[in-house]
Amino acid sequence: MQPDLLIWVLLALSATAFYLGRNRAFQSSGGHIRHLHSIPAYYGYYVALWCGLPALLLVILWLVLDDKLILYWIVSQLPEDIRRLPPDQLSLVINQIYNLMAGEVNPKNLDPALSAAAEHYRQLKEIGYRALTVLALATSTAGLTFSYRHISPSLRARNTVEKAIRYALILSSTLAIFVTIGIVLSVLFETLRFFARIPLTEFLFGLKWSPQMAIRADQVGASGAFGFIPLLTGTLLISAIAMLVATPIGLLAAIYLSEYANSHTRSFVKPLLEILAGIPTVVYGFFAALVVAPMLRDAGVALGLRVSGESALAAGLVMGVMIIPFVSSLTDDALTAVPRALREGAYGLGATQAETITGVILPAALPGIVSGLLLAVSRAIGETMIVVMAAGMTANLTLNPLESVTTITVQIVALLVGDQEFDSPKTLAAFALGLTLFLITLALNLIALHVVRKYREQYE
Repeated sequence: MQPDLLIWVLLALSATAFYLGRNRAFQSSGGHIRHLHSIPAYYGYYVALWCGLPALLLVILWLVLDDKLILYWIVSQLPEDIRRLPPDQLSLVINQIYNLMAGEVNPKNLDPALSAAAEHYRQLKEIGYRALTVLALATSTAGLTFSYRHISPSLRARNTVEKAIRYALILSSTLAIFVTIGIVLSVLFETLRFFARIPLTEFLFGLKWSPQMAIRADQVGASGAFGFIPLLTGTLLISAIAMLVATPIGLLAAIYLSEYANSHTRSFVKPLLEILAGIPTVVYGFFAALVVAPMLRDAGVALGLRVSGESALAAGLVMGVMIIPFVSSLTDDALTAVPRALREGAYGLGATQAETITGVILPAALPGIVSGLLLAVSRAIGETMIVVMAAGMTANLTLNPLESVTTITVQIVALLVGDQEFDSPKTLAAFALGLTLFLITLALNLIALHVVRKYREQYE
């Protein structure tokens, strides 16, 4: 049985165990629920956990170790000349075995030893799946039998189930932390390799970005140019244009929906506005490239201005439209969360609705508004598709919104597209850009946290 099908079978057994455990609790209490320590559903969860959790853990552990153990055994059975190959060549041989097993390579064109190894690998995988099925079902059945017989009115089922849930939450949060640390360390390690070849000062203060010059050592000017300033300037320029569009429109829309619109208008306009957040970014990119950019170019010709076909202004305007739902939705939630007593107190002192909004509600909702704006800035900084299609990929050091620029995320994608060698400055530069982008967004989050803490103490 394949692992995915086995997991569904174990989930079905756990659901069945829930009903068996709950019915067992009813029977053990003689039909009087008040005699039970916990409500009957907890007894069902207790049996379901014993039935499914150990078996699922066994499946996960098996899937983690199975392939490595089989691969170690297969490699140990290969001829001596293959096993003595360098690690990079041996990894190619292993990939050929994988391809043979998947049927993607004709075995007639390869070494018979590899064909035999692939067949042996396939047989061991089938044997492993059968053994896993037997062990998992046996473990699930044993857990069901043990927990079912253990049910009694005095069993503290709720305590056990809540303790299991607490451990699961702790494990999830710990896993998320370690995943984040792993991502940061992996990017940091590759970034250090990049700075071992390119000086940090050149990256941070260089005024030219041209990594494609470092593809081959025999090229003219093969040293490359890895100045970060043009990318940072383009990123901030497009993000600033986007926020200049999204901030006033989003704030005014949120104020209208939360303070002026009636319930019927709000129920119609708010979902309609939030539809913008569900539009794929590639659609925004098409709109920017096919509609907004030509329109700006024609307007520039009419005014005697030179507007590039791919400009920061086109990308920023469309990106601002895309960000409007983030600003309006989060601001609306912050305004709605302001206590009603503050509004009534302002009205009682004779303030008008406009004065109440500007003098009471907006200051009280400022932490939520700032958090929403900084989240929108992070969204703008991380956008890629709109910039690729509307602003281009040219790293120009300029503050003119009518010219073509590029951003950090666009260059990360450009550096990692296709077959790349992860030992050249050209490719390692993507990790340096990623770490820099991470630090920028981290700084924005810290600023938002500081503002929230400062003003929350003032108005709570």
